Amino acid sequence: MVVNDRENTEHDNNINDWLSITSNRTAKWWYSAIHNITCMVGAGILGLPYAMSQLRCNFSYSAIAWVASALRGVQPDTDYHHSSAGNVFGFLSGLGTVAFAFSGHSVVLEIQATISSTPEIPSKIPMWKGSLLAYIVVALCYFPIAFVGYLVFGNKVEDNILISLEKPGWLIAAANIFVVIHVIGSYQVFAMPIFDMLESFLVLKMKCKPSSILRFLTRSSFVAVTMFIGIIFPFFGSLLSVLGGIAFAPTSYYLPCIIWLIIRKPKRYSLSWFCNWFCIIFGVSLTILSPIGAVRDIVVQFKTYRFFS
Repeated sequence: MVVNDRENTEHDNNINDWLSITSNRTAKWWYSAIHNITCMVGAGILGLPYAMSQLRCNFSYSAIAWVASALRGVQPDTDYHHSSAGNVFGFLSGLGTVAFAFSGHSVVLEIQATISSTPEIPSKIPMWKGSLLAYIVVALCYFPIAFVGYLVFGNKVEDNILISLEKPGWLIAAANIFVVIHVIGSYQVFAMPIFDMLESFLVLKMKCKPSSILRFLTRSSFVAVTMFIGIIFPFFGSLLSVLGGIAFAPTSYYLPCIIWLIIRKPKRYSLSWFCNWFCIIFGVSLTILSPIGAVRDIVVQFKTYRFFS
């Protein structure tokens, strides 16, 4: 009986060591900065000028995009005015794109779970350092491309600014290569909770043997399926807005604030109370309104829809 209990314990420990979600914490504070930058500065950055046109208002491919746009200069036919038709819906869709671009809290707990934590030095301390550094880098990537892209191309900017640039071809190709390299890394960060869920299900429920082959097949299959779905749909900008409103606005804007109000119970009408309620109202508005504008854009684009376009 003792031998069986010991074998079961060793088996459980081996599974816990193999699963990413229960493995040892060995990450440092700068890991959180790198992962936050990776998950926030994604392909959505290329859609920020388009979001700016709708609102009227990683350094590599970010720098290429805005520096190339600035060197090209404001175009003679650049127009900053919008027709009344669909203007409101475009505004709402733009809000969703911005929400997508500045989301990152959805993976914060996953990142924090990889950092060692003790009562003397809890993991929230290095997370604060990493997040602060990450948001500084993110701001340096986002704001130049958002404002310069809209300044140069106006309301004619595409939902991917690289399409608006058109030339030189080699520079656009280089930017796209950087995007691919970056997304390969950021995808791993965003998908890690799903990888953990799938692997835990296969090992704990389906009793599959933990192995590198199982991990490779599970993750590769998920990536292949999501890649195929992504290739099918051509509504890049509108899908960003839908995801920004439905998926990222709750976790990034108002759910943490609701939890804070419940747990901390700040004094009513204090600065903290007002700030949290502002974020809650703003986040809920994003969740409701931005998908409406995005779905309207998808319906309009559906008239010229082509698979794998």
